[in-house]
Amino acid sequence: MAERAGVSADIVRKLEQWARASARLATLAALARALGARTGELFQSPPGVRQGERVSPYLPEVAERDGGFAALLRELLAARGFSHRAFARSVPCNRSYVSMLATGQRLPSPGMVARIDEVLDAGGQLITSAEEARSGRQPVGNKNPNDLLNQDRRVIQALAVIGSDNLGSVADSVGQLVDHYEQTICALPPVEVYDELLSVRAYASRIVERAGLAPQRKDLIVATGWLSNLLALAACDIGEHAAARVWCSDAEHRGQDVRHPELAAWAVLTRAMIAFYQGQAQHSVSLAAQGQKITAIGTVIHAKLAAQEMRAVAMAGDAANMARARIYAAKAIARLPSGGKTTGAFSIKLGEDPPYTATSLLFVGNFNDAVSATERVIQTVYQPRKRNEDPSGYARSLLILALAQAGAGQLDEAVAAGHAALACSRPAWPTIVLAGKLDQILSQNWAGSREITEYHDRYLAATGQPRGHHLQLPARTEDS
Repeated sequence: MAERAGVSADIVRKLEQWARASARLATLAALARALGARTGELFQSPPGVRQGERVSPYLPEVAERDGGFAALLRELLAARGFSHRAFARSVPCNRSYVSMLATGQRLPSPGMVARIDEVLDAGGQLITSAEEARSGRQPVGNKNPNDLLNQDRRVIQALAVIGSDNLGSVADSVGQLVDHYEQTICALPPVEVYDELLSVRAYASRIVERAGLAPQRKDLIVATGWLSNLLALAACDIGEHAAARVWCSDAEHRGQDVRHPELAAWAVLTRAMIAFYQGQAQHSVSLAAQGQKITAIGTVIHAKLAAQEMRAVAMAGDAANMARARIYAAKAIARLPSGGKTTGAFSIKLGEDPPYTATSLLFVGNFNDAVSATERVIQTVYQPRKRNEDPSGYARSLLILALAQAGAGQLDEAVAAGHAALACSRPAWPTIVLAGKLDQILSQNWAGSREITEYHDRYLAATGQPRGHHLQLPARTEDS
């Protein structure tokens, strides 16, 4: 508890044992965050205690409401010497998810609990405890967590039944699941998709081990690699970059093992995108170039990597090389066969310009051209009926439009586009980075206006803290 809250273990011990009757508000707030509770709950009286009697700020009801699984998980984490961060890296999963498990706010899916039990060497204790908690768990808010847990379980059960017949059938089924998740990952909350994907990925890995030298082994390895790529994307959207890089590495290794360059290249693209949104322009350029070397022109991933190199070069402020990269990206898109994928995680959205053209124009200071290019993207790629297919992509386009409008001095339009972006469903880490950059630019150029204050408040409500300041854009000019 003390480690999670970042407070002295002696303070926690004294509060628990009544050797200390109060604590500073900042300390109580830290303890509340570690417990997944509101600070006010630590001042409430537990059942059987009259108002006004002395009550420890660390309430038993807060600690006990999570049941046996969370308590056992906390005990095992402490016994094995794991911090939440270190344990999240070992699973891998995101750190906030571990915190929710340890405080009883969530139960893990069957696949996830099996992995957690394995990492903690719990001998099945956590699996049993999760099953017991699942059978008696009450709905939280308006959503029953059992719905998602049962969905995970049903997918695994279906694979197990099919797998008992022959490996060919299960290989086909996992491949079809990849197609399914490739679409749903763009529309559903990334944490939910991550949990379900992890269950399927864990099962697929066991099937690969069972396959031995069977002819279907290669197909299973490829499907497992695609699942790792999807997990990397979900982790990236959550903002858990360590986990994303682990899954990228797995996908790259599987692509190399079965000589499937596209499988490895999609993982390289995810790493290039992470570097881009972290403001590491040259590293993103290098990764995008690396991915193009191992893929053939005429493939979707080669065209996406060419477009990624273009916007990373633009972020570096190199307008001349950006123009050359734009020409090559257009050439790579022109070589794509007709009828290719235009929706889903492993697709390319085609418009009048190569993907990321508007972003590239924005980074080299061509604000008015960037406004026009983004408006074309929204009109062609994100028509109203298509926006729910990829709400995060639509939100990012709105934010690129808002940044370009801000650069061109169009305050009202920029604020309106920013509000529209934050109203989109499925918030993701790249979206928050762009929203943070817009907040910074608006505050710098138009500090004190009511419109800016309203956007700032909405941004903070969506994120909790300022982010995205590492993205460096050129200064606004009067004639841009």
